[in-house]
Amino acid sequence: MFCKHYDVDPNHVDFQGVVDGLYYPFYFEWARHAYMAESLGLELEEEFKQGRIHMLLEFTLKFKKSLKADDKVVVTCQPQKNEKRSRVNFFQQILVNDVVYAEAVFTATCLINGRPSVPAGLAEVIA
Repeated sequence: MFCKHYDVDPNHVDFQGVVDGLYYPFYFEWARHAYMAESLGLELEEEFKQGRIHMLLEFTLKFKKSLKADDKVVVTCQPQKNEKRSRVNFFQQILVNDVVYAEAVFTATCLINGRPSVPAGLAEVIA
């Protein structure tokens, strides 16, 4: 499983001393984009320049524990097959010391000439 390590940004911490819930998707996004680039060679800006528009369609997010200012997190990314051929699910978790703090499933597609699709390299991984 693909993993990226991050330190919690102190600017993401709210008045209660925990990471504001709106920032969790950013950590997931950073890891997902890193997975696309590092594991599949898909640089999203370059993909866009080539007319391939990668986009999220929906996500579900479950909070398990609250992140705090000094936490060092591991964010995972595992692509999974979606019931629709033109979509892919990314199962992701945020962990601190091997404990799940949040998990999410992001459903995505790629518009190629206006039609939804899954890029070949990603389709091979989830097949």
